[in-house]
Amino acid sequence: METVILGTGNSQEMRIAIDQAVDQLERGSIVGLPTETVYGLAADALNADACATIFEAKERPSFDPLIVHVSGEKMLNNVAEIPDEIADVTYDLIKEFWPGALTFILPKKEIVPDIVTSGLQTVAVRRSKNKIFSEIVNSLESPIAAPSANRFGSISPTSAAAVFTELSGKIPLIIDGGACSEGVESTIIKIEPSQKKKPLIKILRPGPITPEMLKKFGKIDKHQHSSEESSSLTSPGQLDSHYAPNTPLKILNSPEEFDFNPSKKYALLSYRGQKKDGYLELCDWTHIETLSPGSGKLPEAAVRFFFSLRKLDELGVDEIISEPIPERGIGFAIMDRLKRASYQFS
Repeated sequence: METVILGTGNSQEMRIAIDQAVDQLERGSIVGLPTETVYGLAADALNADACATIFEAKERPSFDPLIVHVSGEKMLNNVAEIPDEIADVTYDLIKEFWPGALTFILPKKEIVPDIVTSGLQTVAVRRSKNKIFSEIVNSLESPIAAPSANRFGSISPTSAAAVFTELSGKIPLIIDGGACSEGVESTIIKIEPSQKKKPLIKILRPGPITPEMLKKFGKIDKHQHSSEESSSLTSPGQLDSHYAPNTPLKILNSPEEFDFNPSKKYALLSYRGQKKDGYLELCDWTHIETLSPGSGKLPEAAVRFFFSLRKLDELGVDEIISEPIPERGIGFAIMDRLKRASYQFS
């Protein structure tokens, strides 16, 4: 299969790209699409055969459910139930963060194929704010299932070129919408009612919508309850090992933890590239990739994270060493991805 990349550099190119994507989706095919978080591998969420193709192309295990993207509250109500006991806080969160990088776990309706939810009676739902993605879901007039557009377990793609590297020959079309503005996958939450005034908001996967942003809506539980056991998964993004490079990755909590081997080649993933942090001079690094040069800005680090990790993975070094990221704001999500990326090497 030939994989075509269509640009969206001007209004005419964008119209052609959107029409081509909608045509492919209507015919039951799968397409690489930009969102504000990472690029997604999209299919009509109500077409079970098309969604099965997502699992095949990604080599994704059937027990890992997909996120369903909707155009708004009307489409949300077509695919999910919002229980009365959490309705107020759910709609408050929708008003505050949609369209955006917040995914809800809600009871599913029968219209959603079981393959999308991996047999669970809940569905993960969000509304993207990416203009291209939004136009496509509106034109399709059907929800879109779209996990990250990469081989299962590998580094998430934040550019059309990265999607091509991952899935060339497996999908017919990639829409190039430029670099993703957020850089890490959406925050996934499950809301549970409480006898106290505020409900419990469980963060099942951290992302751009941070605990600090959510705390005014309820009590926050930041434990992701991750597991390698298929029977324990309750949403996408819960596997311990995920987002991983092919090169072994190790996170150092302090420079003193570095166990130098002179026969190895090392690359460094640095947070802000400052000597005073103690990592830059640990060895003669093959390459240093800095997420946010200078003072260290966490949103910039998030945008650059997957791009930088992919760049280091392509160097052919023996090991990637990563500095720790401050676990505040979106840094909580970055460290979550780093820990999962390093899990199989720890």
